[in-house]
Amino acid sequence: MFSKLGIARFVFIACLAGLIMPANADDATWDAVVSAAKKEGKVVVYNMTLGAPYFKDVMKSFETKYGISVESLDLRASELAERIRTEQAAGRYLGDAEMISSTMIEEQLEKGDFIQKLPPIPNVANLSPLFKATEFSVPAFNQPMGILINTSMVKDSDVPKSWDDLNNPKWKGKILSDDMRPLGSGNAMFSVLEKTMGREYNEKLAQQKPVFSRDMRNDARRVARGEYPIYIPQIFAFTSDLKGLPVKVIIPKEGAPTAEMDLAVLKNAPHPNAARLFINHFLSVESQTTYANAWMLPVVGAAADRANPDAQPFVHAKLLGPAKLAERPAMMSLAKKLYP
Repeated sequence: MFSKLGIARFVFIACLAGLIMPANADDATWDAVVSAAKKEGKVVVYNMTLGAPYFKDVMKSFETKYGISVESLDLRASELAERIRTEQAAGRYLGDAEMISSTMIEEQLEKGDFIQKLPPIPNVANLSPLFKATEFSVPAFNQPMGILINTSMVKDSDVPKSWDDLNNPKWKGKILSDDMRPLGSGNAMFSVLEKTMGREYNEKLAQQKPVFSRDMRNDARRVARGEYPIYIPQIFAFTSDLKGLPVKVIIPKEGAPTAEMDLAVLKNAPHPNAARLFINHFLSVESQTTYANAWMLPVVGAAADRANPDAQPFVHAKLLGPAKLAERPAMMSLAKKLYP
């Protein structure tokens, strides 16, 4: 992370180098990008939002503002990464932009030539000092995760306030969980809790015999229907579309594991200007406020300030940080050992 002084220096140097432009720039060069994007007519965005309504709202606002259609390919993280790899290896350049975890972009850069360097994106100047752009990608949003409970099945006195409370014997066999063994939110949670809570924590949790699934949105609804009293890890924003149902998302006292989602332009994108314009639109205060109001952590500070009262506890939640790419093989191996 950059300090405030560090980010200020970054922005200053980047401006001099022509990497970014002021957010309100009315520049002929950018006007030419907008014009070219409109001529391209559409943008294809590969993402892992799993049908999130807030992503659809940003898509619609982009289409309304620019008259450019957005095609969305929505897959789980592992499926999306493999789709991009196989298409690029075959020379089938169908996607324009991707929105995927920062660790997976790091892996793409290590293993192959899948994304291209970003040309100037004006709204990079809107980024909070907590986030930084690279020459290949820009932060899109941060996805914190907590615990979902069924409020009709979990007594007030039994509500888990800590990650450690999940190891209470009363919850044995009663916890529904995203599968912790493959790539995804379950393993990200597993990795972060291994680092912050220690090996003994994950060993005890394994003894609780959590039931694994791989359908995160439906799994939350299974808890709402009363099939299970608890689900982990619950992405904060996925709870916002369960309003009126007997569920509540808990932010444990230790904090929330997170996954940073980044935007990048795929190699040989068919609609490169539209991809660039879409990324710029995503970093607007308006788009970021849409995400903040859905209980995601925006990367633009002004959006967090604008979030509605219901969203405030979530956009300002204590965070435990993300899983690390270098630790992934060991963490996936350990999870498979604990959950054979």
